[in-house]
Amino acid sequence: MPPPTLTDMLEPAAPSEELLSRLDAGGPRYTSYPTADRFVEAFGPAQYRQALGQRRSGAPAAGAVGGGTPLSIYVHIPFCESVCYYCACNKVITRQHRRGTEYLEWLGREVALHQDVIGSRQRVSQLHLGGGTPTFLDDTELSQLMALLRGAFDLQPQAECSIEVDPRTVSASRLAHLKALGFNRLSFGVQDFDPEVQHAVHRVQPAEQVEALIASARALGFDSINVDLIHGLPKQTPASLARTVEQVARLRPDRVALYSYAHLPQRFKPQRRIHAADLPGTAQRVTMLSNAIAAFLAHGYDYIGMDHFALPGDALAAAKRQGRLHRNFQGYSTQPDCDLIGLGVSAIGRIGATYSQNAKTLPEYQDALRSGELPVVRGLVLTRDDVVRRSVIMALMCQGRVVFESIELAHLLDFRRYFEAELRRLQPLAGQGLIEIDDDAIQLTPLGWYFVRAVAMVFDRHLQADRDRERYSRLI
Repeated sequence: MPPPTLTDMLEPAAPSEELLSRLDAGGPRYTSYPTADRFVEAFGPAQYRQALGQRRSGAPAAGAVGGGTPLSIYVHIPFCESVCYYCACNKVITRQHRRGTEYLEWLGREVALHQDVIGSRQRVSQLHLGGGTPTFLDDTELSQLMALLRGAFDLQPQAECSIEVDPRTVSASRLAHLKALGFNRLSFGVQDFDPEVQHAVHRVQPAEQVEALIASARALGFDSINVDLIHGLPKQTPASLARTVEQVARLRPDRVALYSYAHLPQRFKPQRRIHAADLPGTAQRVTMLSNAIAAFLAHGYDYIGMDHFALPGDALAAAKRQGRLHRNFQGYSTQPDCDLIGLGVSAIGRIGATYSQNAKTLPEYQDALRSGELPVVRGLVLTRDDVVRRSVIMALMCQGRVVFESIELAHLLDFRRYFEAELRRLQPLAGQGLIEIDDDAIQLTPLGWYFVRAVAMVFDRHLQADRDRERYSRLI
C-alpha cells in the first residue's frame, strides 16, 4: 500500500453529517498512551527519582528515551482571575496577584530538587507554559520564571517556547515582553466570538481585542500564532459558530484548534453553572463541526489531525506533509519525541517508560516540597505491551499509517498475530472508508483522518477492557 500523496493530504474530503453522527462517541485524545486516567498512586516520588536517575546515568530501560536527548519542559500556572464555566483545567480562582510571586518560590524548590537528581544545564528544546492562565503572572514574575528556568536548564537557541494567553490579560506591550523573554509561539484562548455564548460561559472578550492582539503578535515576529475554539458550548448554534469561524479565518492565525466541549458537571464543578437546556443537541453539534471543517479547508487551512488546522506554510503543516509530526501532552508538535519534565501543580511528565503527575492541590504540592520531596503523587511504569501499543497509536495519530514491519522490528513480534483481535475490530472502519488494510500496513484514508481517535481506540487495551467512555470528551 503506497503512502498517501501530497494532494491527498492537502485536499481531504470533509466528512458527511451522517458519518459524523454515526461515530459520535466518547474517547481519549491520546496525548499519551496509556492515558492519564490510568495512572496509579503506587507510582510516587521514589519511582520518579529512579526514572530521573536512569536518564542521568543513561541506564537502559524499556522504551527509555535516554539522557543524551534534549528535554521538553511544561510549567503549569494554575491561577485565573475569574472562572470560565466550560473549563476542565486544574485552576485556582483568585484576584490576589501576590500568589503568583509565592508560587514562583515553590517552583524554584521543585526545580532545585530536579537538579539534585539530574544535574544542571540539561538541554531543553521545547518549553510550554499552560494553566490556568500563565499571563496571570505580571511581566516581572514572568521574567523571574524564565530566569529560573534558564539558570537551571540549557534552553537551546532554536527551542520552541510557547505560552497560553488569555486575551483579557495582555496588551501589545505585554506581548512585546513575552517576545523579549524568548517566547516564539502564542496560543490565544478565544473559544467563541458570539456575545451570547461568551456570557453563557462567563468569558467576555470582544473580537476587536483579539484582532488587535493578533496583529501586534504578527508585527512582533512570533513564529506561530494559534487560536483555540470550542464547539458545543451553551447558546451556540450552527449559524453563530459559522460567524466565529469566518472571523477567525479572516484573522489568519497560523494554527487553529477546534475542540469539542465535554459537559461533565459531575467531575468539573464550574460546569454546573451551565444549563443543560442551553447546550446544542447532537444534530446541531454535528452540523457545527461539519460546517467548520469545510470552512477552514475552504479558507486554505490544512487539516492536521483530530481538531487541528494549520496554514500550509506553518511548521506543523510541513511536519505532517513530511511525516515528522509528533504528539505529546500539549498536543501535536514538530518536536521529536523526548523526555518531558512537568513542573507545578498537577503537571504531567514523561521520563523514559514512565509517566508521572504532580499533586493537584496547592497545599498538597507545597507540603511535599516543604519536606524536601518531589511532589509526584501518581504515575505509571509502562509494560512491554503498553510500549508496543503506544508505538501503534502514536503512528496512527501522527503519520496516519502503521507499517507492520517497523513495529515488528522495534518490538520483536508478529504484528498480525499480536493484534489479531484488533485487526478484526478494524474491519467495520475499513468498510466505512476510514482505513485501508493490506499485508503490510494500516493506512488512514483522507476521510479517516477526521476519525483518527476512533481508529486508535481499537488498539487501547485499557479502554477495550472497561469500555467506560463517559469520562472522555466526545469524538464529535
